Amino acid sequence: MARQSYELGLGLTEEHVDLANAVADLAQRMITPDVVRKDVDAVVGDRLPAFWSSLVDYDLLGLHVDEEHGGAGGGLLTLAVALEALGRHAAPGPFVPTVLASALVQADGGKPAVDLLPRLVDGTTTAAVALEASGVPAAEESGGALTVSGTWEGVTSAEQADVLVLPVERGGTIRWIVTTSDAVRVEAQDSIDVVRRSARVTADGLVIDGDHLLSSLDADRARSIAAVVLGAEATGVIAWAVAAASEYARIRVQFGRPIGQFQAIKHKCARMGVDLELARAAVWDAAAAIDKGDDNADFAGSVAGALVPDLAVQVTQDCIQTHGGIGFTWEHDAHLYYRRALAIRGLVGSREERVLRVADAALSGAGRAMELELPPEADAIRAEVRAELDAIKVIEDEDERLIALGDGGWVLPYFPKPYGRAAGPLEQIVIAQELKAAGIQVPSLLMGVWALASIVGHGSAELADELALPTLRGDIMWCQLFSEPGAGSDLASLQTRATKVEGGWRINGQKIWTTMAQFSDWGILIARTNPTAPKHEGITYFLLDMSSEGIDVRPLREMTGSALFNEVFFDDVFIPDRYVVGEIDHGWQVTRTALASERVALSAKMEAYANDGDLLRFARGRELSTVARHHLGELIAESQAIDVLGARVVLKQLMGADTSTTSSAGKLLAMGISQKIAEYVVAELGIAGSVAVPGERSDHAIEQLIAGRATTIYGGTTEVQLNVIGERMLGLPRDAQ
Repeated sequence: MARQSYELGLGLTEEHVDLANAVADLAQRMITPDVVRKDVDAVVGDRLPAFWSSLVDYDLLGLHVDEEHGGAGGGLLTLAVALEALGRHAAPGPFVPTVLASALVQADGGKPAVDLLPRLVDGTTTAAVALEASGVPAAEESGGALTVSGTWEGVTSAEQADVLVLPVERGGTIRWIVTTSDAVRVEAQDSIDVVRRSARVTADGLVIDGDHLLSSLDADRARSIAAVVLGAEATGVIAWAVAAASEYARIRVQFGRPIGQFQAIKHKCARMGVDLELARAAVWDAAAAIDKGDDNADFAGSVAGALVPDLAVQVTQDCIQTHGGIGFTWEHDAHLYYRRALAIRGLVGSREERVLRVADAALSGAGRAMELELPPEADAIRAEVRAELDAIKVIEDEDERLIALGDGGWVLPYFPKPYGRAAGPLEQIVIAQELKAAGIQVPSLLMGVWALASIVGHGSAELADELALPTLRGDIMWCQLFSEPGAGSDLASLQTRATKVEGGWRINGQKIWTTMAQFSDWGILIARTNPTAPKHEGITYFLLDMSSEGIDVRPLREMTGSALFNEVFFDDVFIPDRYVVGEIDHGWQVTRTALASERVALSAKMEAYANDGDLLRFARGRELSTVARHHLGELIAESQAIDVLGARVVLKQLMGADTSTTSSAGKLLAMGISQKIAEYVVAELGIAGSVAVPGERSDHAIEQLIAGRATTIYGGTTEVQLNVIGERMLGLPRDAQ
């Protein structure tokens, strides 16, 4: 069976994909279920697992460490790629604590880096790290040294560590010390993770000199590095849970069907897959930001820290639920991954602390714009594009400018010439950037994009000459005549009839939810031409002049009070033969291909609806309760990760990868985030969210809330999107016919 898309990992480059595959192969061979279960059943685990030497031989301990210290110099992102692959195996041993320690020591860059990093890289020295949640004892300073007495709880793999990296508090600031394990007392603790246990570390008058102090490492950067390292492992845990649940849902039969065919299970698994993509995006962005030295790297780290540990817990819970009774047994591995997720979440501190960091940072102006790093060949493309757009920018007459944009292929640059520019993914990105920089607004074709896709892809040259260029210039507005009262998401159930007559076809029937039909010049219409054919056959694709006799457009007033949708009735409407697109009775294929294109998905969000900019404009300067700030942080973190997910889709397209399932996950998330933001704003307004109150401009927020209910309905409801993700991303069986 081919690898499912959810198995591909958080790496995007060819080198990272190769690394993930190599580590996955190593783990498959060396970290077998027997190896894992040996530590589960042991009273005291081995100091080092049997596969430790293989990790050393593969140079995995030094992936992120600079070459001057014996590492590979790959940075945190390279380490994160390997950690996800290893995280799918619930590995015992001190690998994760050791690489976390080396990442913190390297970030400090002081004397401990020179002394310690080579030994951590070559595997001769192991380490453990206590994070703030373990406790931050106070330190007394005297003569340039710190004296520490106190306890750190739940330090992962402390019993297996040669050295420990521990947080202390001095003068209201968190500082980090490095000490040997024999200088403190280490006591085993009952641990929720029964594969990789934790211990209590106690210091009694421990003296730390300046050579063992990470004096340049601040608390925010330490948290960010921990969010990447632990988040990458948690992402591997999520990936295992998604794979295990999906596989079980494919093979477990109940009531005569695989349980993955039942929508309750299919949708649960699909949401697990979406959470996996969200976690990957957050960890990837934080790691990349730290590697690049981005000014807002710690904001990205806070987002990863706020999201990923909780996603891991939720997805592993859902994995157990999907397995039913067998998932609750000790013999099944599901609880091992659930325990690992719970342990990781405990290490990074309470959810409230993590989420409030995001909220406070965002309110103070922190953020991370998604700026794509393009390859060098983009420069030559940019120079050519900019020169052509400079000539268009100076055209003052609006109609002339629209003609220049349409004729030059700028409106839909990914279309073939002469309708577009036959632009590949890289050129599309450059064009979008340069259009924005030049302040040039291309016409929004709305349904005209689908019309042109069908005309150019399946229509005659005469049709293209007649309708394509006027559409690109903005002279023709299109509507889509697809949905019917009995055929919404199940579009192939349509009943509108097209009967053959001399010179053309007579259309009778009804369409509904037709956006802008009352203002449109032309429509794309599908109708049943062979009522005896199977459901997806016997359908033909037509172009309809909306001024034709027999068309009755009746606006549908929406819950917003406006009327963009319409019912459209056809009473013996005549369509000439020349306006048939594609083959008779094979319009379903035209419909499907018209909806697909090679366009780069530059944004999954719908900017017309509530977004994080609206959210922050509302929240800044307003007195918010702790609960309100908490909720704000959740929304900002999710919104930021959705932006990153969209950027990852674009980068995958640049590399020629299939992005269909990742795009579906992004669309699903984007459909919901605007609703959540609008609901938050209106709820915080209180009475001003239901009536006009002087001093509160609530009308815009209310409009966004009401209008936003449509985002999870049109274009494929949330439930339909979940079906698509479950079937195409996870390989779950299609719904029973």
